[in-house]
Amino acid sequence: MTTTAAEPLSAPRRPLARMGQALRGRDFRIWFAGQLMSASGALAQGVVLSWMVYRLTGDAVWLTVLTACTWGPTLLLGPWAGALVDRSDRRRLLMATQALMMLLGLALAVATALFGPQLWLLLALATCTGLVATVDAPARQVFVVDLVGTGAVASAVGLWEVALNASRVIGPGVAGALLNVGGPSWAFAFNALGYLAPLLALTRLRPAAPVDRTAERRPRADARGGLAYARRSPIVRGLLPMSAASGLIFAMNLTVPPLVDRALHLGPGGYGLLMAAFGLGGLPGALLAAAAPAPTPRRVRTLAVATSVAVLATALAPNAFLAVAGMAAVGVCSIWFIATANTLAQLRSAPEMRGRVMSLWGSAMTGTLPFTGLGVTFVAQHVGARTGFALAGAALLLATAAAWRALRPAD
Repeated sequence: MTTTAAEPLSAPRRPLARMGQALRGRDFRIWFAGQLMSASGALAQGVVLSWMVYRLTGDAVWLTVLTACTWGPTLLLGPWAGALVDRSDRRRLLMATQALMMLLGLALAVATALFGPQLWLLLALATCTGLVATVDAPARQVFVVDLVGTGAVASAVGLWEVALNASRVIGPGVAGALLNVGGPSWAFAFNALGYLAPLLALTRLRPAAPVDRTAERRPRADARGGLAYARRSPIVRGLLPMSAASGLIFAMNLTVPPLVDRALHLGPGGYGLLMAAFGLGGLPGALLAAAAPAPTPRRVRTLAVATSVAVLATALAPNAFLAVAGMAAVGVCSIWFIATANTLAQLRSAPEMRGRVMSLWGSAMTGTLPFTGLGVTFVAQHVGARTGFALAGAALLLATAAAWRALRPAD
């Protein structure tokens, strides 16, 4: 019998059964299909935006400016966005954010078609997209718990990483094809149309998890309450710096090109090869996360150390063959780690605080990139490409060491 969100999902013992546990729910299957489409469109738009900004300026520094426009709002407004998520009906909130994302994609498509690529316009719309994403990202993560319940969160997050890794292949591929055929406006339109699928899905979903509307009347149900909760929770307090450090690993558009060009002496084909190796490695990493039992602090810190070692080994790789192998290992370990840590953060947070915790998670991972990314690119430019790439692994290792006691097995 097919389960719905209203029926609790028991925890299967077999890895394959655990992997597909979230898919037993009809609502999650509908939501998962819609998100796969929108994620591919979003990545296609991101690739095209980066390409257009670089072509317009000829200066890689402007890519950091684009990063600041896209992710800066998450750092500045994340705690307030999390409070909004905790107080709101997540389904209706997501209908609003996904519709706004679609409209922004259409605005980019129409503006570039009519007026051509304009730097100020690209940056302005990237900032607007970042503002909406500040609310959309934590809402999507908490909505998964509404759909599947706490028992299947590990499966749901792991499957989302599977979809994300698939979109890392689909999105850039579609973006490249559309750029060659019709120009950037077509790629932006593809992203806009991708939001039709999740919007349609949201009209059919009826999550069983009730929204705690009494949060509005609680004195600590605000942004400050979320920050205070994170400070009080040893696990959340330990995981947030690890999230910030791991953000550098996933910002490969900043760290991989110098490594490929200046250290490995490869061309564009080498860049594509390393990125493909990361994506292919990430797929089994996501499947391992989905198939694993409920995450433990010990597993999170073990995977964090493994990820750090893989990054450092890749930075030291003397040739292309070992660098590709290293990037595949980074893909496996980092995706497995981030999915496990994300699930642990959600499960160890109080239900009325999940939106704020996930918002702080996003603020740490992507909101800090305008600063950490600038530091890494500076080191890669002036100290060495290998050193710049290795900083991500070293930062995660230091963050894990600082959180070691908080992530002790007794917790």
